[in-house]
Amino acid sequence: MTHITFVKKILANGELCKKCLEVSDRLESEGLIDSINHIAIADERDNDSEGARLAKKYEVARAPFFLVEDAAGHVEVFDIYFKFKKFMAEQGIGSTSKVAL
Repeated sequence: MTHITFVKKILANGELCKKCLEVSDRLESEGLIDSINHIAIADERDNDSEGARLAKKYEVARAPFFLVEDAAGHVEVFDIYFKFKKFMAEQGIGSTSKVAL
């Protein structure tokens, strides 16, 4: 079974980053939000936040990003939403009819 973590960033001013808001809206409108198992927050004000630790562990420099872990424990990182969406469509997850690349 696949486990998907969506990592969003909170800026130093306490607001969610603009790109994170856009990607969240896309997940909703494109039928992928129900495929997300966990949402982690990378808080710029807290280097030890869960999302910040995941970014460091997987060497991701920007948010939002997705971690897709398969049943064998292999993790694939997507830091570009359209690549994540394409991957999900290839797996038959979400509204594949809405996939426009």
